Amino acid sequence: MADLRPLADLDGAERAAAEALLRRLADDEFVLAERYAEWQVVAPTLESDLAVSNVAQDELGHARVWFDALGELGYTEQELVWERDPGDFRHGTLVELPFAEGDWADAVVRGYLYDVGEDLRLDAVAESGVRELVEPVEKIRGEESYHLDHAQTWIERLCADEDGRERVQAATDRLVPHALTLWEPGERAAAIREHGLRGQSLAAMRRQWLDTVGSFLEGHGVTVPLDPGDDPAELLPDAVGRDGIHTDHWPRLHDELTETYRELGRDDVRRLRGESA
Repeated sequence: MADLRPLADLDGAERAAAEALLRRLADDEFVLAERYAEWQVVAPTLESDLAVSNVAQDELGHARVWFDALGELGYTEQELVWERDPGDFRHGTLVELPFAEGDWADAVVRGYLYDVGEDLRLDAVAESGVRELVEPVEKIRGEESYHLDHAQTWIERLCADEDGRERVQAATDRLVPHALTLWEPGERAAAIREHGLRGQSLAAMRRQWLDTVGSFLEGHGVTVPLDPGDDPAELLPDAVGRDGIHTDHWPRLHDELTETYRELGRDDVRRLRGESA
């Protein structure tokens, strides 16, 4: 990791692009962690209950890493999380959707779609040459690998019978359009690429993602709702999140996330986690 540049050494345009990229990384992980927490004590087995609790904690830790990097640019935790307007968050809508009630297939398919994408994104930011983007990648990737293994194992298990496979198919049909929002550009996307903060284009990563998830799911009798030659943009939902326009579910979730903080009078708060991941 020789010759990595700290965020503090970036010029104005590079800093703005790095900030936009970090906000997307942090917001995705933070909101997904909150959704995963909804499965604690209600997952189908004790093993899966413990696993999803660990996954939620890991994702929160990853959000902490990226929020800490934004802190190097002068932001406080209150500004980044607790006092931030819901419309200022830049996560894809995949992570904010409520789970289909009682549907474990929703949780594991969502995790699979997200984790395949996260692996590609980590590879891309590892090529940035910026210390705060590169140094956390190895540890985060190791934890995401466990998340991906967990999701794949459960998809294989559910697809072992017709009823489970139908549930996985329904979850795939429902979630893939929102998973495509992970690859939407949002603000400063061109600058992120221009300044070398991401090793691959969003379009290239999306193609890899579609190839990977399509091959795996089809191998278990599940089809991705996108035919070869189709334009993925045609499958996108109305709200994509990257531009600050979210589904109606996000303001309600944001209100739940910040409720305790508001009840405490917006005083100083503890860190999201005591230690960075």
